[in-house]
Amino acid sequence: MHSSFAKMIKVSQLTKTYRVYKKNPGLKGTLQALFKREWIDKVALDHVNLQIEPGEIVGLVGANGAGKTTLVKILSGIIHPTSGDVKVMGYTPFERKYAFRKQISLIMGQKAQLWWDLPAEDCFMLLKEIYEIPEDVYKKNLAHLVDALDVSRVMNIQIRRLSLGERMKMELIAALLHQPKVVFLDEPTIGLDMTAQKAVRDFILDYREKHKPIMILTSHYMEDIKQLAKRLVIIKDGKFVYDGDLDTIAKKHHTHKLINVTLGMNAEIDPNKLLLKHSEIIQRDGDLLKFKVDANEVTAALNEIFKTLEVSDVKVEEEDIADVIENLMKRNR
Repeated sequence: MHSSFAKMIKVSQLTKTYRVYKKNPGLKGTLQALFKREWIDKVALDHVNLQIEPGEIVGLVGANGAGKTTLVKILSGIIHPTSGDVKVMGYTPFERKYAFRKQISLIMGQKAQLWWDLPAEDCFMLLKEIYEIPEDVYKKNLAHLVDALDVSRVMNIQIRRLSLGERMKMELIAALLHQPKVVFLDEPTIGLDMTAQKAVRDFILDYREKHKPIMILTSHYMEDIKQLAKRLVIIKDGKFVYDGDLDTIAKKHHTHKLINVTLGMNAEIDPNKLLLKHSEIIQRDGDLLKFKVDANEVTAALNEIFKTLEVSDVKVEEEDIADVIENLMKRNR
């Protein structure tokens, strides 16, 4: 197998279906289920194709049940696809060969992999033996990760006694201690405060820069996607509706702009009673107003606002990328 191919993720015509019980309403449906159940096939992934090169962080976005976690589980070897070809670094994931498992890592924000009754330091020693990490490499990697995440003071505290942010940092260390070549990040910042989220994001970016692994990120926090991923895959009902550059989707699919207005000191007009033709007030906070306007009518909207209101300051900005993605998904329904 060609060496460059063996370093990448390549998915061709991947499908995954589940047989699920069809629930019929009412007492009749309940009684019928006792004797003869009806089953239907639910399509989780529908002939998707994907290729990811080393060093890429790909953001995987979609509603609950769209197929994101199913894709991650197939790529990490947890579940078997129904059909299609899947290769991760030249390996077939569901065969779960030891050499494959030593080169991947799965970080799930809602599931812990560490032993709660042990301190983090002991957990890492166990992982050292599991992954057969040489002593010198282990010490070097651990020292770097502990320093980068600033957790040296809590290394000897039981995992269950740590804060959520500290536990998430320990999970990151556990997942990256063996320097995996493929990292799956499933909601890595869920439940964390803003400071902890930023620390985790900064660390992930630094790790990517130093080690160039393939990273697949799923998150409902668009700030994670914006800060970490340059490439975006939007999945809807098991199908990819977009696969491309994050900046491109922002430029191509921006349909609206936002106009932030600060009213003058002597402004007496109630903006809530205004009937503006070219813009819509979507937020008001004291003297600060936010208007939503069609991207092609910004000039007309500004002229209308200046004629109608006493304005001391104005700022035009792009629509939030999260709204752009949501609108794109609606158009693909």
